[in-house]
Amino acid sequence: MAELIKIEVALALPSDQALIALEVPMGTTVRHAVKLSGMAERFPEVPVDTLAIGLFGRIVPDPDVRVLESGDRVELYRPLIADPKEARKRRAELAKARKDGAAG
Repeated sequence: MAELIKIEVALALPSDQALIALEVPMGTTVRHAVKLSGMAERFPEVPVDTLAIGLFGRIVPDPDVRVLESGDRVELYRPLIADPKEARKRRAELAKARKDGAAG
């Protein structure tokens, strides 16, 4: 029997989130772990197979090849709704406007 390693698979949505702890055989790839997690069945409205996949905040370029290690957290990344740079720029402009208005 193959040695098992402990990993987690995570998905966060605006309205829900899931962190699934699994024991998988050593040699399991990132993509296979996503399949084993059951995320596609748990969130049928999310195209899990098309999402970017990462480990601890870093995109995995080839999840079909990258083999997991004990303790890894596989993360599924949904597409961004807003460009982070634009969002920061808007927040900075709003903060400046508030500051200028309070100083007047």
